[in-house]
Amino acid sequence: MADARAPIFDKVALIGLGLIGSSIARGIRTYGAAKRIAASDSSADVVARVRELAIADEVTQNVAEAAKGADLVILCVPVGACGEVARALAPHLAPGAILSDVGSVKAAIVAQVAPHVPAGVHFIPAHPIAGTEYSGPDAGFATLFQNRWCILTPPDGAEAEAMRKLSAFWTRLGANVETMSASHHDLVLAVTSHLPHLIAYNIVGTAADLEEVTQSEVIKFSASGFRDFTRIAASDPTMWRDIFLNNKDAVLEMLGRFDEDLTALRRLIRTGDGDGLFTLFTRTRAIRRSIIEQGQDTAAPDFGRAAPREE
Repeated sequence: MADARAPIFDKVALIGLGLIGSSIARGIRTYGAAKRIAASDSSADVVARVRELAIADEVTQNVAEAAKGADLVILCVPVGACGEVARALAPHLAPGAILSDVGSVKAAIVAQVAPHVPAGVHFIPAHPIAGTEYSGPDAGFATLFQNRWCILTPPDGAEAEAMRKLSAFWTRLGANVETMSASHHDLVLAVTSHLPHLIAYNIVGTAADLEEVTQSEVIKFSASGFRDFTRIAASDPTMWRDIFLNNKDAVLEMLGRFDEDLTALRRLIRTGDGDGLFTLFTRTRAIRRSIIEQGQDTAAPDFGRAAPREE
């Protein structure tokens, strides 16, 4: 019988060492998911910091060096950069290697990356639904993916063994693995992640622009609701710019649905429909409770705030 704790891959190459990439590196070390970790980042400062943190065995700015001999290569770069990085990587990918990513958009990444994938390399896009508002190699931690979902969006005809190994890898890092099509993923994430971020960016921007209230008063008198919006709105601007540009059809569809629901809510308030408001708030409260019951958040009063992390 195979050892359940044996490394799943010999060498994993992580291209990009921000929050997700550095968390994967730490998770690999903590849970023994691979024998060796190679890391590459375009920033000399990030490369230097990763060396100081000692979270990878090899650290370089050269993606070809990092990918050499790797049996799993994960693109941990902004969505808009995936195609160019894949083009640079392609000649250096080992036959039989798995190429994956961590992007919050899938159809656009498939369109950008798939044309560069050489024969014999298994391209299996992935999206670990985990994160914080922080970024950079110091922001990562090994338990980021514990009891979170990682969605795989394999192309038609994806090799079963490659799927098994990638699923086992994410399971080893603590994630629950789900499989769906890229287009379905983008629609689901548009409402569960992308639209909430868009609303958060907008409402925080609105508060900052109000001429009747000074910025110091907005900050001084922030209630918990506004504080939680600012946490979301503090997310990496490069990453979210690319997400909205690369998933615009699904985001616009969900934004249209949101506009319709907002119009209905406005009508309930204008007409004094207390029963209608109570029914809506009861239904939304039940959704929150379901999220807690499924272990995707905590009922603690400070949910969403920074908490002590396990390294």
